[in-house]
Amino acid sequence: MQRLLIGLVLSAALMAASPALAALKVGDKAPDFTAPAALAGKDFSFTLSQALKKGPVVLYFFPAAYTSGCTAEAHEFAEATPEFEKLGATVIGVTGGNVDRIKDFSKEHCRDKFAVAAANPALIKSYDVNLPLKDNMSNRTSYVIAPSGKILLTYSNLNFQGHVTSTMDAVKAYKAGKLK
Repeated sequence: MQRLLIGLVLSAALMAASPALAALKVGDKAPDFTAPAALAGKDFSFTLSQALKKGPVVLYFFPAAYTSGCTAEAHEFAEATPEFEKLGATVIGVTGGNVDRIKDFSKEHCRDKFAVAAANPALIKSYDVNLPLKDNMSNRTSYVIAPSGKILLTYSNLNFQGHVTSTMDAVKAYKAGKLK
């Protein structure tokens, strides 16, 4: 019973915090970073500035690999990745949770379509996406970053639904010249 009560209190605290999740603002310069990553089960080093040379980047932070919401979100991004690619955008998921499992997660849930990177606490802090009460984990925040490094969209919501649609709309608006 005590565990249930503690779980409910923590859930309520996280949900209460979700509308006010901190994040970098539209117009801010996205911090460059390099992080260990995996694509299709193969390890590599992801560097934001290198990805931006190819076009806009959809950078989405999620709490932990192999959790229900994060798995569902990865599936949605995997389904949308071909359309993002047609628009010249790179998708990269970033997590501080279960980082020892990102290689498998990239195959199983990202479906070999986009990379997932391991975030350390400094990276999470630089993007201002700390999960309340869990400094080594990120909240659920998606960014669209222009090739210049300028943030075009910030979307924070602990519910995974809406992240793909919001980022896709921003990439389309950028490609149409409506976002600069």
